[in-house]
Amino acid sequence: MGRPKGDAARSKARPSSSSLAASLLPSGSAAAAVGFGGYIGSFRFDTSLSNEDSAPFLDSDSEVAQHLQRLSRKDPTTKIKALASLSELLKQKKGKELLPVIPQWTFEYKKLILDYNRDVRRATHDVMTNVVTGVGRDLAPHLKSIMGPWWFSQFDMVSEVSQAAKSSLQAAFPAQEKRLDALNLCSAEIFAYLEENLKLTPQSLSDKALASDELEEMYQQMISSSLVALATLLDILLHEPNKAGSGNINAESKLASKARRVATSSAETLFSFHKCFLNFLKSESPSIRSATYSLLSSFIKNVPEVLSEGDVRCLAPALLGAFRENNPMCHSSMWEAVLLFSRKFPQSWVHLNIHKSVLNHLWQFLRNGCFGSPRVSYPALILFLEVMPTQSVEADKFFVNFFKNLLAGRSMCNSSSSDQLSLLRAATECFLWGLRNASRYCDDPNSIYDLQVNLIDKVLVKILWADFLELSAGSIPTTPRKPAENLSMDNSIRYLQDLGRCILEILSGLNLLEQNLLSFFCKSVQESFLNMLQQENLEIVTGSMRKMIDFLLLLKRYSVPQGESWPLDQFMGPLLCKAFPWIKSSELIDGFKLLSVSVSMFGPRKIVPVLIDDIETSTLLSAEEGRDMSPDKFIKVFQEIFIPWCMDGYNSSTAARQDLLLSLLDDECFTQQWSDVISYVFNQQNQGFHNLAATEMLLEKARDEIRKRSSGQELNERMGSRPDHWHHRLIESTALNLVRSSPMPTTSAAQFLCSVLGGSTEDSSISFASRSSLVLIYKGILESLLSFIKESPLCSVNDTCSSLIVEAADIEFDLRNSVDVIAVAKFAAEVIDGSFFSLKVLNQDATLLSTVLSSIYIIDLESRISSLVDNTLNEFKETKKDRSLVCDFVHAVCSKMNNQFWKSINYDVRKSSAKILVQSIRSVVLLEDDLQPCQLTLLCASWMTEVLGYLSLDQTDEEIICGLLLLECDVWPMWIGPSSSASIYTHGMPAHLCNLRKSRSQRFVAFIDSLIMKLGIHRFLVGHKDNGFSSQAWLSAEILCTWEWPGGGVQSSFLPALVSFCKSEPSSGGLLNSVFDILLNGALLVHGEDEEESFGNMWVDLNNHIEDAEPFLRALVSLIVTLFKEDLWREEEAMAAFKMLTDKLFIGEETSQNCLRISPFIMSIIISPLRKSGVSGEDTHLPLEAFLIGWLERSLSFPPVVLWQSGEDMQDWFQLVISCYPVSKKAEETKELQRHVSNEERTLLLDLFRKQRQVPGASSVVTQLPAVQILLARLIVVAVSYCGNDFNEEDWDFVFSNLRRLIQSAVVVMEETSENVNDFISGVSSMDKEDDTLEGLGHIVCISDSSIDNAKNALSAFSLLNALVQHKSVEGEDSLNSLADETWDPVKDRILEGVLRLFFCTGLTEAIAASYSPEAASIVASFRVDHLQFWELVAQLVVDSSPRARDRAVRAVEFWGLSKGAISSLYAIMFSSKPIPSLQLAAYTVLSTEPISRLAIVADGNASPSDESLSDQDSGNVGLPSEEKLRLRDEISCMVENLNYELLDTDLTAPERVQTFLAWSLLLSHVNSLPSLTEGRERLVHYIERTANPLILDSLFQHIPLEQYMAQSLKKKDGDVASELSVVASAATRAITTGSSLSTVESLWPIESGKMASLAGAIYGLMLRVLPAYVREWFSEMRDRSASSLIEAFTRSWCSPSLIKNELSQIKKADFNDESFSVSISKSANEVVATYTKDETGMDLVIRLPVSYPLRPVDVSCTKSIGISDAKQRKWLMSMLMFVRNQNGALAEAIRIWKRNSDKEFEGVEDCPICYSVIHTVNHSLPRRACTTCKYKFHKACLDKWFLTSHKKVCPLCQSPC
Repeated sequence: MGRPKGDAARSKARPSSSSLAASLLPSGSAAAAVGFGGYIGSFRFDTSLSNEDSAPFLDSDSEVAQHLQRLSRKDPTTKIKALASLSELLKQKKGKELLPVIPQWTFEYKKLILDYNRDVRRATHDVMTNVVTGVGRDLAPHLKSIMGPWWFSQFDMVSEVSQAAKSSLQAAFPAQEKRLDALNLCSAEIFAYLEENLKLTPQSLSDKALASDELEEMYQQMISSSLVALATLLDILLHEPNKAGSGNINAESKLASKARRVATSSAETLFSFHKCFLNFLKSESPSIRSATYSLLSSFIKNVPEVLSEGDVRCLAPALLGAFRENNPMCHSSMWEAVLLFSRKFPQSWVHLNIHKSVLNHLWQFLRNGCFGSPRVSYPALILFLEVMPTQSVEADKFFVNFFKNLLAGRSMCNSSSSDQLSLLRAATECFLWGLRNASRYCDDPNSIYDLQVNLIDKVLVKILWADFLELSAGSIPTTPRKPAENLSMDNSIRYLQDLGRCILEILSGLNLLEQNLLSFFCKSVQESFLNMLQQENLEIVTGSMRKMIDFLLLLKRYSVPQGESWPLDQFMGPLLCKAFPWIKSSELIDGFKLLSVSVSMFGPRKIVPVLIDDIETSTLLSAEEGRDMSPDKFIKVFQEIFIPWCMDGYNSSTAARQDLLLSLLDDECFTQQWSDVISYVFNQQNQGFHNLAATEMLLEKARDEIRKRSSGQELNERMGSRPDHWHHRLIESTALNLVRSSPMPTTSAAQFLCSVLGGSTEDSSISFASRSSLVLIYKGILESLLSFIKESPLCSVNDTCSSLIVEAADIEFDLRNSVDVIAVAKFAAEVIDGSFFSLKVLNQDATLLSTVLSSIYIIDLESRISSLVDNTLNEFKETKKDRSLVCDFVHAVCSKMNNQFWKSINYDVRKSSAKILVQSIRSVVLLEDDLQPCQLTLLCASWMTEVLGYLSLDQTDEEIICGLLLLECDVWPMWIGPSSSASIYTHGMPAHLCNLRKSRSQRFVAFIDSLIMKLGIHRFLVGHKDNGFSSQAWLSAEILCTWEWPGGGVQSSFLPALVSFCKSEPSSGGLLNSVFDILLNGALLVHGEDEEESFGNMWVDLNNHIEDAEPFLRALVSLIVTLFKEDLWREEEAMAAFKMLTDKLFIGEETSQNCLRISPFIMSIIISPLRKSGVSGEDTHLPLEAFLIGWLERSLSFPPVVLWQSGEDMQDWFQLVISCYPVSKKAEETKELQRHVSNEERTLLLDLFRKQRQVPGASSVVTQLPAVQILLARLIVVAVSYCGNDFNEEDWDFVFSNLRRLIQSAVVVMEETSENVNDFISGVSSMDKEDDTLEGLGHIVCISDSSIDNAKNALSAFSLLNALVQHKSVEGEDSLNSLADETWDPVKDRILEGVLRLFFCTGLTEAIAASYSPEAASIVASFRVDHLQFWELVAQLVVDSSPRARDRAVRAVEFWGLSKGAISSLYAIMFSSKPIPSLQLAAYTVLSTEPISRLAIVADGNASPSDESLSDQDSGNVGLPSEEKLRLRDEISCMVENLNYELLDTDLTAPERVQTFLAWSLLLSHVNSLPSLTEGRERLVHYIERTANPLILDSLFQHIPLEQYMAQSLKKKDGDVASELSVVASAATRAITTGSSLSTVESLWPIESGKMASLAGAIYGLMLRVLPAYVREWFSEMRDRSASSLIEAFTRSWCSPSLIKNELSQIKKADFNDESFSVSISKSANEVVATYTKDETGMDLVIRLPVSYPLRPVDVSCTKSIGISDAKQRKWLMSMLMFVRNQNGALAEAIRIWKRNSDKEFEGVEDCPICYSVIHTVNHSLPRRACTTCKYKFHKACLDKWFLTSHKKVCPLCQSPC
């Protein structure tokens, strides 16, 4: 473009302009936070650029130039990034460095501010801020060229963009004066820029190809922003200058004058050129129209001279008729333009038809709620009335239409209460304005009054008032409004309140304006209301009455406080006077309410004269007295008229009449009036208290009246504000008569009594009886409750009645027996329930109140206990129903007794109540023998906890209460006396009494234990006396001796609580010492002589069978074990216990047999800390070693144990010695203990061991005493552990021979049992009774021989010895050097073989029994449970057995020839009906490992799995055997093939689920163990895929917590994973990586939901690894999209990475043995590239593994092919796709098979005509089924599928029969 003319002339003046512009710019760059205001606008496209602006950008550095060039890109993202980079670069440059940038930036800026993307425009202004901040005054030469676009940008339509533009301008001109000067300087350029914008059209906007809708939007935004910018510029430049102090005209004032001239000239030019901007007013864009209104307002304000008469004539219809504008965003500017235009050019109204052009559009505007701008338009209406000419309208019609249309618009404002309020305020203002300015429309006074009356009648009465009353449509002028009942309830209520206030404001205005106008309204309303009362439609009458009440309440709120008298004198007074007779005769409830509201509003002594004014029969008032009624006459009227009227009868209007009566109570006459009311109610002439319900209602209303009167400010001066003002002797005497002498109490009587007492709610404690009367009333109520308690069918509750009477010794009771106790108690309970909080008044009567409260709680306790009696006490059922009525009320009372209530009760009352209740609860626990003890104790403990929590006693009193609870009685305690802490002698007590005492004692301990769990153990075991602890050691000892009780036991509940308390309380050592002393003395005192059996088992694990020991010893041992285990006792306490024990061991020279018998138990526990202490008995005369040596020498003095006879104490000394040398399975612990054993001890111990084998034939002696064999086995283990290095060959022979002999004896017994069971089951016939069969089976499996116990000890000894040997081999230490491996290994195998035979025998027995019935199998399993420790030892050794031992044991079992084999026995153990976890794990371990695993899955008679590869088989002539020949074992086939959908409904830890998961785990582990591409694996995988029920996968995901994964994924924190989900995911990953789930199965027991989830995860991981295609098929058929997405997400996150890594690793390791085939992998892309070349052909196939592999199928594509036809390429591609997708195994195998398939094709093997593949894609077989006609060969699977789908057996090609 060329240079415009005149540019040279302007360039001469440029230096002065530049210097002036430079003076405006700051030297600094700080941006002030001051702007022009909140103007917003849009943008435009500039198509005119000067040569100067487009000058080449040569001086800028290359980086800035690069970013500036990127600004011309079309992509907005590129522009934003370039602007961001440019902004950072420009921040680093200052001053002169930026000068080369400015020309090019100016050029780009003009384009960028018009960009369509708002982010681009915002970033542009950010850069502009950095430019002007850095360049400072050097911007001056470019200011005029950039000021137009810059000013335009201040009004961008997007606020954030406009703010950024204002920030950039403020950065250049921080002071507002400077910004104004800049506008003055550049005004001509700005006007020229804006003028050019307004001339543009959408077609001339851009030279780029843009969408039409984008182009139109850009045009609208550009025009609207330009119009607003122009209007704002005119307002700024043409404002009146401040002439004060302007003596000299400086350069700035001249500049401003020049700018005003430019503005005026430009405005005139623009107004003329654009023809009053009428085209913009007609635009479809609201933003353009709004901007045009603003611009016209600016013209009218600033340059009205521009508007000629013709312009006014043209603008009048457009502006005055602008009410057709329906877009609310235009209304603010529209109203401004209309009002300014009307004020400035009032003559404009004559140029148009007002009705047609203005009013019709105005009515439509108002009816539509101002089209959504109520807050803008409604306030402008009164201004519009001011400016509208009055001569052009008929006032009457105008105002009626105005208000009708205005109020009709509320239907469009129903969603906003503020909009409705705006409408009503406008209606009020405009209505009052119309009344006040009626003279503007009329000249004659009569006409003025007529206009005002007409407005009141047609608007106020018939529209506003009628709308308030909601009259029928026929009574209201037809207006298109939405009735209030159609509004929402909340909006309707708010609207009616606002409407009522609107009417009140108008009435107040009328009262001030003209009284006659108000009288006209009042008369109209009164006449309308009285006419409404004559309506037959009661609903209409009621509605009108209610609206009048609402209006009266509004009147009270807004008018009366202002002191206005018209409401009574002119409005309500005349209305009530005429309506009262009708109200009195109609008995309408709303009529009474209207009177009540009127009385409360104006006062009773003002309303009563009004009401009786028209009653002809009244002679109470003389004419001259008028309505100023004296108190006497007022009372007389009240007595004669209102009391009878309001109190006679009881119907639906009684409540309203009583409200009226109470409202008529005058403060001056209150006492007399209330006395008259009560006297009338209880007057004998009116039949006494015949209507208690009405009286009860009156009292409740009187209570509300008290609250109302007491809430005033003058609380002590107003009558009726205190309850005692309302007391009356008739009320109190009636209440007492009801309690004492009512023959049959009724509900109404109870309700009346409640109303007298008060207290129905916490804040309703007002009573109408004096305190002395209240005491008498509650005493009568208490007697009723005690009578009820006395008649209780529960003996414990019955007995508490006497306790209550004793507690209340100062009260005389008359317990009635002749009356109906249930009815009376029900009456009393109803009264207490209805007046509960009035009990607080009795706080000073502690005895009475505590007895009442205790009675309530005792009845509540009976109510709770009755729920336990249904199935136990039949005689209780009859009375339970009747008594439950009372109990229900009492329970409601108890629910109100919260902490806040009890805090308000006197402390002495609470303490006394606690004592009563403690005695009651003791009776319940100890005496109720027929109730279920566990439930009873839990219930009582919960009840007691609640009570103690509510009573809130201090610590001392609470200890006293606990002491009362623990008082000694004839049945409690059982073992230890509280006073002496000595054991209680129970020998000689009859058995039935002893059992009764024991059961009650256990029940009480269960109760105490439950209390301890709820309240804390410290409340019972310790007391605080003299600032110290007073322990209750006897209670701890009693609980420990009790051992077990209903619902708990020492080890499960009490000991953990005791340990926790002792750890938290440092001073608890004395308590523990005291408990130890009590238990030790008790054990020494009562330990009997016949303890051989318990000692026989003690050495195996001293605490496992401690339950069988004597109570004191059992308690003592469990306590000591726990204290040392929890580190509460250490070496010091161990030494003290040792000293105490040794002191009691000898009584003079004699040994204490009792002490000797219990010493092994104690020594076995304290020996370890004694050894570790390293202290040889400090403060003792004899060291520990001396004692031990002495005990060893004493044992050596006895003959060998095999010669021991019963009755000698040798066994006890042996037990003591053995207990001092503990042995642990953890060899390192044993080694630690051995360090503290002296050489002398070892020598003596070895001598003791060798002495046992000195008897000839000692290795083969079988004694009759089991204790001998137990001692011998134990001694062997101790000797091996401590003296094994000193053993010789004879010693080891003695050890092994004894162990083998003991174990072998058990093997013989078990094998005989198995054979007997096999023979027995085989001989059972169908004629035999099942019960007899099961009984016979029970006799067989019940082994009474001691061989099992003997073998148990031998197994334990062997297990410990095995652990020591393993530790030796692992650690390489010098222990057991005398035992050579060549000696140990064969012995170990032989013993383990015997152990395996034991294991298989028990499984065989159960499997054989299960073949008869599940009950038979359960009997066998029960035998194992009875010998749990024995079988746990067996299971442990089975797991440690070698494959060789297992193989020999299996062969032996199979050779045995029973009806079931070894595998069946293993499954019988694993799936046992009474499972033992250790045995289940052992069975699983054996089944899942070699050599048993190969026999565990496939049923007998099937082809055994072959390791021969498929490639080898294919080269031969023999094909694969048929899949139908393969069959799984029966034990697992039902869980694999025949899963039932009922499995999904079972519990997550149900045995069915556990067994199913174990079966699948075995199956998958077995499949994974088979070599790849072998016959056995392929057949088994295909069989599973074909027959297995996919329901297993559904059940797996019932365990896997996918919901946790969803929650975790929503948080988007990969590291923050729920622990349960993490465990499951780890199990799945581990199974994928290792190919086994054994580690998860090992931790499965005990069965828990979390462990089952881990197993489910492991099985799922194994399935993904072994059967990927099977899982993919199941996943693809899922219909639950939510579940499938979660499963895919879980797999993608936790399983797929490991699977993909494993697949790629296998492919990388695979050896394809062919130069023509190569494979490369890309781990980052999860891709495999297979390259196949043959001769001169080749092909590259890319296999891509999806991220959610294998749920999503693998994708295969061909990236390169040479010499291969398209058909063959597609065929090979499809075959590879089918192989990898159908492969249940590693992808490497699928690739290998595809490679062989391609080789076969090159070798000339024809493919199958059905699947077009040589090798079958599923079973990998070759086509071998040939058609006899066409000779084509097919795959058998393909041909079978063809026959099935085509329903005919013909060749697919030649159609000949096959």
